[in-house]
Formats: sequence, C-alpha cells, structure tokens
Amino acid sequence: MTAIKHALQRDIFTPNDERLLSIVNVCKAGKKKKNCFLCATVTTERPVQVKVVKVKKSDKGDFYKRQIAWALRDLAVVDAKDAIKENPEFDLHFEKIYKWVASSTAEKNAFISCIWKLNQRYLRKKIDFVNVSSQLLEELPKVTEESVPSGENQSVTGGDEEAVDEYQELNAREEQDIEIIMEGCEYAISNAEAFAERLSRELQVLDGANIQSIMASEKQVNILMKLLDEALQEVDQIEFKLSSYEEMLQSVKEQMDQISESNHLIHLSNTNNVKLLSEIEFLVNHMDLAKGHIKALQEGDLASSRGIEACTNAADALLQCMNVALRPGHDMLLAVKQQQQRFSDLREHFARRLASHLNNVFVQQGHDQSSTLAQHSIELTLPNHHPFHRDLLRYAKLMEWLKSTDYGKYEGLTKNYMDYLSRLYEREIKDFFEVAKIKMTGTTKESKKFGLHGSSGKLTGSTSSLNKLSVQSSGNRRSQSSSLLDMGNMSTSDLDVADRTKFDKIFEQVLSELEPLCLAEQDFISKFFKLQQHQSMPGTVTEADDLDGGTSSRLHNSGTPLPVSSEKDMIRQMMTKIFRCIEPELNNLIALGDKIDSFNSLYMLVKMSHHVWTAQNVDPASFLSTTLGNVLVTVKRNFDKCISNQIRQMEEVKISKKSKVGILPFVAEFEEFAGLAESIFKNAERRGDLDKAYTKLIRGVFVNVEKVANESQKTPRDVVMMENFHHIFATLSRLKISCLEAEKKEAKQKYTDHLQSYVIYSLGQPLEKLNHFFEGVEARVAQGIREEEVSYQLAFNKQELRKVIKEYPGKEVKKGLDNLYKKVDKHLCEEENLLQVVWHSMQDEFIRQYKHFEGLIARCYPGSGVTMEFTIQDILDYCSSIAQSH
Repeated sequence: MTAIKHALQRDIFTPNDERLLSIVNVCKAGKKKKNCFLCATVTTERPVQVKVVKVKKSDKGDFYKRQIAWALRDLAVVDAKDAIKENPEFDLHFEKIYKWVASSTAEKNAFISCIWKLNQRYLRKKIDFVNVSSQLLEELPKVTEESVPSGENQSVTGGDEEAVDEYQELNAREEQDIEIIMEGCEYAISNAEAFAERLSRELQVLDGANIQSIMASEKQVNILMKLLDEALQEVDQIEFKLSSYEEMLQSVKEQMDQISESNHLIHLSNTNNVKLLSEIEFLVNHMDLAKGHIKALQEGDLASSRGIEACTNAADALLQCMNVALRPGHDMLLAVKQQQQRFSDLREHFARRLASHLNNVFVQQGHDQSSTLAQHSIELTLPNHHPFHRDLLRYAKLMEWLKSTDYGKYEGLTKNYMDYLSRLYEREIKDFFEVAKIKMTGTTKESKKFGLHGSSGKLTGSTSSLNKLSVQSSGNRRSQSSSLLDMGNMSTSDLDVADRTKFDKIFEQVLSELEPLCLAEQDFISKFFKLQQHQSMPGTVTEADDLDGGTSSRLHNSGTPLPVSSEKDMIRQMMTKIFRCIEPELNNLIALGDKIDSFNSLYMLVKMSHHVWTAQNVDPASFLSTTLGNVLVTVKRNFDKCISNQIRQMEEVKISKKSKVGILPFVAEFEEFAGLAESIFKNAERRGDLDKAYTKLIRGVFVNVEKVANESQKTPRDVVMMENFHHIFATLSRLKISCLEAEKKEAKQKYTDHLQSYVIYSLGQPLEKLNHFFEGVEARVAQGIREEEVSYQLAFNKQELRKVIKEYPGKEVKKGLDNLYKKVDKHLCEEENLLQVVWHSMQDEFIRQYKHFEGLIARCYPGSGVTMEFTIQDILDYCSSIAQSH
C-alpha cells in the first residue's frame, strides 16, 4: 500500500500541488467488484483545500487516472455501519449517498480517522460520524487565534502536525531564505553552534532596531495630534460661515420657487390652448360639410349626368364626415351631437330620394322595353338591354354609398329590380322561344300539331301526336322494309339533311342569343349593386330558392356588407329570380326538337355541351353555367333515351316468313346513325358520350342480328349473319370509328366464318359416291394398312375406283354446279352484292376437294393410270360459264 501511495503522490497529486494524506482500497457495494482508491488530499498553497478523490486504474495500462473529486466541505455524513463489530462497509453522504466496501477494516478505520482530523483542523465544522468507534474520534487540542502567530492561524502544534501527516515540505520562499543564510555562513553545516550564535546575535540587533524605531515614532505622533487639533478648529469656522450663507439664500429660494411655479402655470395654459385649437381644427376640418354638398343632397338633379356627379361627390363627402374617427370625449360635445344628427337627417333624406328615383327608372325601363317587343318577335333575336344598363351604371357609386349607409333601402331596391326585370325578361324570353318553335316546325298550324298552344309555347301534345309524327318522319324507310320486318313503334327519322341543319342552326341561335343576354345582365348586376362575382366557389343554388323569402335570411339585417361568398350567392339568386323562365323554356324547346326527330338530340347534345364548356371557363359557378348544366342533363337524358329506344326496337324486330331477310333495317339504321353522329360530333367536347352510345348500339346490333338469323326460316342462318356482318364491317371501315376497332375486327371475323360455313354447307359433297369411297380408303390407312396396299383390298381395288369415277362425267358435274348457283342466287340479296364472292369461294372449295381426291389416287393407286373424267381447268370453265349465263 505504501508503494501505491507514493506512486499516486508522484503521478497524480504532485503535478496538481496536492499532498496525499490517507488512502483506502474500495469497491462499490452490491455490484460487480471493480477496485478503486479513495484518497484524502490537501493543497500545498493557501488557502488550503481539502478533497476526497476517487482514483481508478486505467483499462489500457498500468497507470492510474483521476476519476472524480469531492470537496470535504460537501461531505455531510460518514456512516461506518457498525461501531462495535468489524465491518469493511461504509457510506459517504455527499450530494448523494455513496456506498463502499473497503479491502480491510483497518484501512477503513484509518481513512475515517484521517477525515475526522481534517474536518477538525481545516473546516471547523462537525461532520456527522455515525456508527463510528469513539476511539477513532479523539479530540485534537483546540487552538485559538490568540495562541498562534499572525499569518499562521491554520497551523497546529508540532505534535499534532506529525499526527496529521508524516512531514511538511518547505515552500519556495522558505527554501530561498535558508539558502541565502547558509551561503553567508559556509561553516553552518560543519559548526552548527557557531551558526546558531550568529543567528542569535542578528536577532538581538533586530530587536534593538525595533525598539529604537518605536521610540522615534512617539515624537512624530505628538506632532500629528497637534495638527489634527488645528484642523478641527478650521472646520468649526467653516461650518459657521456656511450657516450664515444658508440664512441669506433662504429668502432668494422662496422667490425662485414662486417664479418657477408661475412659469409652470403659463406653460400649462399655452399647452392647453394649443391642444384645444388642434381639437377644434380637427372637428371643423372633418365634420364640416360644404353648403354645395348639402344642396346637392337635398335638391340635386338625379336625372342629369352633372346632377348625378354632384350628388355622388356630396354623398362621398357626407360618408367621410359620418365615418370620421372621433377622439375620446368628442361625442359628449353638444355641437358634435347636433352635427351628427344633421348628417343622419341628410343621409335619410337623400337615401329616400335616391331609392324613389331608381324605382321609377326600373318601372320606366319595363314600359320602354315593352314597346320594342313587337319588332323583335318577328326575328329570332332578343332585345338589347345595353342602353338601359349604361344609363343605370351612372348610379353605381350611389348604390355603393347606399349599400354602406342604408342597407335596408339597398335591399329594397334589389328586390324591386328583380321583380320588375323578371316580368320584363319573362315576356321577352317567352316570345323569343315562341318564334323559335314556329321556325322549327315551319308554321303556326304545324306547331299546334306538335302540341304548341298559346304564347307560352308549352308542349301539351298527347302521345297520339308523337306517334303520328313518328309515322310521318319514318315513312320512306318503313316502306322499303315492310315486306321483311314489322318495325312496331320504332321512332326513327328520315328527315333530310336540310331539315336537320335548319334545326341545328335555330337551336344554336337560341343559345347564342341567351348567352350574351345572361352574361351582360350578370355583369351589370355585379357592377351596379357592387357585388363581387369572381371569388371562391359557393354552394349550388336550385330553383326552389325563393328570392322574396330566402334572400332576406341570407342578408345582414344590421346593415353591414355581405361577405364575399354571400355576395356571390346573391348574384346567382338574383339571376335565378330574373331569368326563372329560361330553364323551363329551354326544356320545352328540347322536348319539341326530340318530338320532331329523335336524332335532333345529337345536335342538341353537341351544342349544349359546347356552351356549357364555354360558360364554365368564364365562371364555373355562374347562373348561366348552372342553368345550362341542368339543361344539359335533360339533353343527355334524351340522347340516352334515343339510344335505348333504338336498342329496344332492335329487340322487337319481327321477320317475315315468306321473303328473304337481306340487310336488316336496324343495321341500316346504325349505319345512318353512325354517319350522322360522326358528322355532328367532329371535334366535340362530349365525344365520350357518343363512344359509350356506339358501344351499346353495336352490341345490340350484334346480338339481334344473331337472334334474327336464328329465327329465319326462308333465308339460311349463315346468309343472314354473313350479309349483315359484311355490311357492318364495311360501315365501320368507311367511318373509321376508333372506339369500335375491336367490333370491326369481330364483324370481319364473323363475316368470314359464316361465309366459309355457308360455302361448305351449300357445296356439300358434289361427288358424293366418290367422297364415300375415299373416306373408306382413309379409314383403312388409319387402321394401319399402308397406302400402296389399299388397292389389294376387295372393296377398294382399282375396278371399284374406276366404277365410281365413271358415275361423274364432266356433264353431270356442270349440271350440279349450275343448280348450286341458282340456289345461292335465291338466298343472297342484291343490296350487298355478295353473289360473286360466294361463288368464287365455292369454286375454290370444289377445287380443293378435287385436289384431295387426286392426291389419294396418286398415293394409294400408283401406276394404275386411273384419273378423274374432268380436270381443274374444266371446273374453272364450268364456273365461269355458269356465272356469265346468269
């Protein structure tokens, strides 16, 4: 342990100017034993600092390192666990409790004893020592400051010092002084007595010098005391003079205080006057309305442009005066209250004048526009409201003023405008649609035939008129197919292109007239009533919203402006109220067009889609966009109904049992529909709707062609399928409809399959006995008999082969082909012109069978010299001559 102690002193504590007093080898209690050392140290420099240091051996070598240090003054309790029995465990209570187990009880006791002595010597405080033997806590001699020389208050007697540590090193100054003395006395080492005598003599000399110094300083002290007495006398004289001066200045101070107070009151009065002038100027500048403005508000002409401008400027000036931000206390002044009341009276008076004048303008507009209805009723145009809007927009700023000052009157004007204008627009729009319906049907009598009665143009036609129209419009096509099919109530149209183009132009003109009318009115409402229309998307407004009862609930009765979204709603509600007749009139017109010709729904779908797309690009939530969108739903529904009716009519087709089928009417109808649709929907926005309709129709055509083919008794099934699918394939190839590419390939495949099937079925076995003979030969070969040995079979020898061949001379073959040609000619229709195609396919099939027979003869009867009595060239000549003869 001594070696470790010296090593720790040398390596760790000496470099830090510390002395190691005690050491104990410990490990932490209750854990895996990792040994370390607790060291009690003191610093070599004053003031002395006492520490407990934990030193641990490094994991990477044999050297020790300083891990943690605690100041002894932070130690509160030392717990030795047991004061009677030997126990190596002990606790040190610093900021927390550290539990240790010493390597031996002796080391623990020595360390605790050292801690106790250091506490007594340096800290002058009592650390609580718990469970410690009284023998370890021996009291050290108490040392007072009086018994210790100055500067050595921390020292103890030599015996105690030795009890604390083994030796005490000299500091650097002490070593230097001793070296100087010893250099001056070289014999100090050899003759210690002489050295001690010399030191004694020098000490005596120093004591004498001290005594003489004390005696000399007594005279100087007496002189100093005399000077102090003289100084005190001078101080008393100065204090007397200061008292007399203070009495003299007291009267002057009182006068200066009075002057200062007077100046403060003058400054305060000036400040108050300046502030009062500023307040008066503020009130005069901001609450004084010019006489010209007052006159304009009371008597200004609201009919002339100059009068409107003067009233607008006066109203703005009045609003500024009323909205001025008064300072605290202004509202309590009588003059301010009177001026505010005057402003309020002026505002009320002018608001009544303005509202009354604008109501008169609205009424007059209704009368003026009514006089122009007659000339517009002849042409398919709507009256222009631009002059009226231009005149009213002069009052836009006054409407904005009214909206911010008297919202009740502003709301009343809004409702009156909607009431007057809704009646005016209703007359104009109904007359406009009446003219459009007359132009569509040709004359008034014809319009009554379609169910149009009265000026409102409402459709009241019965189902019988619709059936009558359907019969008339489809007369030509029905007469062509009446011998084949009973088409029932199939509502197809055979109106010429000119009639459909006429309808398309009229419908486009109707939409083109309505669109600018609605946009102009909406723009006017936004500008005149100061409503923002291009903001966030509001909710959908239906026709059920009653403007008379519903608007007020959405407006602020307190007179405060509406939020932006509410203003957007208000514009749409006003438009719905004013143009409430547009949507039903458009629906009536659409129903009329659908009655005239169901294919008109194609024209209407394209036109309506384009106008909806245009309106939504301008404002997706506008009245025009919403209304046209609702009507577009009706048009789309009629279009879907047209497609469904065509499919239903396909399913209801009845075929004639006495005549051949040919091209089915609904196949021809599909060709007409597709051709018309492609011309109408070229570059249209709703191409997707047409593609879906195509898919439904072509599926219906495919299914019902097969259904009719299965039910056909006069015409073979393969002929019905072949001819109709050839017609469908030709139609799709000509129109090049991209969404029906798969159906085009399917139609071609069905046509090819049924052509081949019909050829094989009709051709049958023209050389029947020869075909049966060679079937027997192929059976023998299949059983394992070699082909060249078949001729040795009794039933299939060369004689039997020659006998069969003789039954089919060229004349009989030509006769059979001629009968076959006549049979095919009866089955096929002239419209599709497939006779030569079928006949050529039959020729190829017959030649294929001929080559098959020749091959079997060559393989099974080699060298027999047996051949058919006609050649391939004969077959070609027979087929050619038969085709030419017919």
